[in-house]
Amino acid sequence: MIVDSALYQNGTRIVGPTDISDLVDIARTSGGFVWLGLSEPTQSEFEHVVGELNFHPLAVEDAVHAQQRPKLEEYEGLTFFTLKTVFYNESNSAISTGELMCFVEKEFIVIVRHGEGSPLASVRHEIELRPEFLKLGAFAVLHAVVDRVIDGYTTIATELENDVINLETKVFSGKRQTFSQEIYFLKRELIEYRHAIEPLIIPLQKLVSETFLHTPESLKPFFRDTLDHLLRACEHASGMDSLLTTALQADLAHVQVRQNEDVRKISAWVALAAGPTMIAGIYGMNFKFMPELSWRFGYPLVLGIVTSLSGLLLYKFRKAEWL
Repeated sequence: MIVDSALYQNGTRIVGPTDISDLVDIARTSGGFVWLGLSEPTQSEFEHVVGELNFHPLAVEDAVHAQQRPKLEEYEGLTFFTLKTVFYNESNSAISTGELMCFVEKEFIVIVRHGEGSPLASVRHEIELRPEFLKLGAFAVLHAVVDRVIDGYTTIATELENDVINLETKVFSGKRQTFSQEIYFLKRELIEYRHAIEPLIIPLQKLVSETFLHTPESLKPFFRDTLDHLLRACEHASGMDSLLTTALQADLAHVQVRQNEDVRKISAWVALAAGPTMIAGIYGMNFKFMPELSWRFGYPLVLGIVTSLSGLLLYKFRKAEWL
């Protein structure tokens, strides 16, 4: 479905015909460009709307079926730019992704959106308030869209960082429980986030390179600044991933330490019971001639030995911090 379409000349929105091909013809003859936004079109809808613009069949297939990595392709003067949008559900710390496919030529930019994340209505409204920037052409719109999406990456990175810090605090809280499952699920979401943003580095680098001639020179500094924001977001995500890996290792180490402590305590109690059990076993044997059987103080002596041995073992184990 069509979200919005408009003709822009000298940075100002112009009222024109509703047919897209007529708008593009006006842009080609009178200057300016057309900005068309589509949301999850079917094959027939897409071909009906932009059929006369003669997009490459491979680009059309990508735009309709989505599921593309961020990339930059050139089709006979047409620039096809794909990037991922990322959406964060704070209630369950889940990452979901969408896609934006941008077809850019001098006289038009067609943006096809799939999935959740970054609605572009606010982008259009904000850039229309900056006619001096909008009159730079269709690539100015591409920059505004990419910049908004990458700002979303930064916001989500902050939310993920809060979750990572909370998990790290739990791991080192000293509680006798494991958080490995929570760490694993958060790490999985972080990996999905990294898979969405990191492949965008190469297309953006190509967009600002000297060999890519379609990007206006006046816009390349803006794209380089956006690339810098993306690189910082990627470094941030990589750092959080490493921190989660370390937290998982620390959590597993804490589990092992607690198991060792439990084994030491069990061994200590078994050792405490072993001395009295041995003495009781000896004096429980049915022999007639045994030491102290006929002696008046034999029974108190044996009890004293048992008590002294148990006390000595208890002292040793506590000193060694086994109990």
